Amino acid sequence: MPSSQCIHSGWRWRTVSYEFGWLTAVGLIRVFVCLIPQADIFQEYIIKEDAVGFQVNLTVLLDCLTIFGGSTVPGVCTALRMCYNGYGYPLTLFLEEGGVVTVCKINTQEPEEPIDFDFCSTNVTNKVILQSDSLKEAFSELDMTSEVLQITMSPSHPYFRLSTFGNSGNAHYDYPKDSDMMELFQCTKIQTNRYKMSLLKPSTKALALSCKVSVRTDSRGFLSLQYLVRNDDGQICFVEYYCCPDEEVEEE
Repeated sequence: MPSSQCIHSGWRWRTVSYEFGWLTAVGLIRVFVCLIPQADIFQEYIIKEDAVGFQVNLTVLLDCLTIFGGSTVPGVCTALRMCYNGYGYPLTLFLEEGGVVTVCKINTQEPEEPIDFDFCSTNVTNKVILQSDSLKEAFSELDMTSEVLQITMSPSHPYFRLSTFGNSGNAHYDYPKDSDMMELFQCTKIQTNRYKMSLLKPSTKALALSCKVSVRTDSRGFLSLQYLVRNDDGQICFVEYYCCPDEEVEEE
């Protein structure tokens, strides 16, 4: 993770990276989640080292970031300064709101080896880009009691289909390739794969904040969901999910 020197609200600090990654594991590692803010999301961002890597407890980090509870007063927000002085030092967070400053220090640990899902663009067989509102609508109509989400991508009908098999029966949601909600449709072969709903449900948090979503599958059926999130200032970050297929459905 590259480190940087930043200035925000008159503060000067070293902050950790434009790229964060964390894992969710159920038995074997089945899903990888990566948050990629762009460098310009910081008021000032200067990289001073080639790479800095460490890991922290995610629950502790989130508790620190929400220590003020989130202001409901218009125009009042929490300013954040993140400092890391190098190997063995804690990650220090300075949070300021309404003139009150809170300092949190989080112990750092040796980073684990990153999980390589070997998902590369050259192996992508099918890809669609949708407006996020259409995917939100699909999830609201599908039966989320289903244990799996089945995704069918095809050069011909049904083109892009989401299916569930829950308590209310089977449900399908189809997207025509010329739909106004479909910004890109690139399918080279028919693929039908199922993915554990329990692994995909956490991604709906990113979906709720996003304006576009890229859905890709590779030759093995591995799934990539990339959410484009834009803040009020127009700055962009990406949230990426990679998920192993639960099973591949044989085409009849």
